[in-house]
Amino acid sequence: MAASSPTVPLPPEAAHDKPQPVDLDRCVHCGLCLNACPTYRELGVEMDSPRGRVYQMVQVANGAPITESYKEHIDLCLACRGCESACPSGVQYGRLIEAARSEIENTTQRGWLSKTVRDFVFRKLLPSPALLTAAGASLWMYQVSGLQKVLRATGLVNLLGPLAAREALSPPAEIPFFFREIGKTFPAEGTRRYRVAFMAGCIANVSFARLNEATVRVLRKNGCEVVIPVSQTCCGALHVHAGIRDEARKLARRNIDAIEETIAQGGFDAIITNAAGCGSTLKEYDELLEHDPKYAGPAKQFKLLMKDVTEFLASIELNRDLGTIDATVTYQDSCHLSHGQKIRKAPRELLAAIPGLKFREMPLADMCCGSAGIYNVLHTDLSMSILEKKMSNVNLTKAEIIATANPGCMIQLQAGVKKWGRGERVVHIVELLDEAYRENA
Repeated sequence: MAASSPTVPLPPEAAHDKPQPVDLDRCVHCGLCLNACPTYRELGVEMDSPRGRVYQMVQVANGAPITESYKEHIDLCLACRGCESACPSGVQYGRLIEAARSEIENTTQRGWLSKTVRDFVFRKLLPSPALLTAAGASLWMYQVSGLQKVLRATGLVNLLGPLAAREALSPPAEIPFFFREIGKTFPAEGTRRYRVAFMAGCIANVSFARLNEATVRVLRKNGCEVVIPVSQTCCGALHVHAGIRDEARKLARRNIDAIEETIAQGGFDAIITNAAGCGSTLKEYDELLEHDPKYAGPAKQFKLLMKDVTEFLASIELNRDLGTIDATVTYQDSCHLSHGQKIRKAPRELLAAIPGLKFREMPLADMCCGSAGIYNVLHTDLSMSILEKKMSNVNLTKAEIIATANPGCMIQLQAGVKKWGRGERVVHIVELLDEAYRENA
């Protein structure tokens, strides 16, 4: 089926939202990416490998129509970017898959229901603290009222049909939400060594409020004055992954402006995120806004300051006043931290710094767990198949704790522990550091 025209005029930047020849031409079709691709390992289909998808992108770039088959193969990609680490030719596959999805979004018309749901989630819910608070409060009531427990215990949740598997992936709602801290400045403990801005996220303010609080505490323990910019918003990562780049650009501009407003009160040594998936997009604002004459320069400056929290903590003289955690831990590499940001050593160094903690490396630690933004919601069966293999590797370590550096991975791994695990505790590395500092308080 040939591509149809979009229903609304597109901004000038959308002309660049398609795979570019200079990026496509880097692929020599050697196939070294195949074994690094979770969907190829699961399905064994060439068109669901990075090489196969690049081949299809080339055909579309040369004039082939955007068919339903093409859309399906592009949509099935986790965008984990494991192929980038395996590629000897430096193919920027993440850039390609995001551009392909944007081209599909801009040139095809979705059905009414799909369009309505996507517009609400991406354009209204994620950027709105008020709507996220309402959604989080509803989820909290569902969980603490006992309704969730009853539905799961009795099996009545299965009456939801395909939604039952998705319900198992619902994150906790952690009241009080972190939104109450937005706009505040937290002083360093002891001598101030650094001044940092913390990007708190969107869903994280509801479902990972305690993680955000732990992040602030750990940064303060390490001599950081922590500023939570008042005008910050959703980073746009989910939008970019879904091909909704026009909205992602709006969010990027708002976040750059939020930092600029706060910098007026004093410069920053770093801008911090504790979500690897968000960090990967935040570090690519320069690509997202490269054709914006007003924001291209500020986006480059923003990128220079942007740091994952593990990256930042491993780069400074870490406060070693840590208590003992007597446990065995393994580490799951977040795809967008290891493959997107090329950060692998820092998380392991931080784990090694905690007294008493015994580290065991799992096989294929940097293979995707199947979370991939909202992939586990959209392609639950395939996601769970990928997760089952991940949990087999986790169980081989006999670790009591699974550490990672991304909230999305945490949700996925918690679901994996419930289904295939041995009662492991799933935590963010920062939560372990916070626990160790508090042990020694």
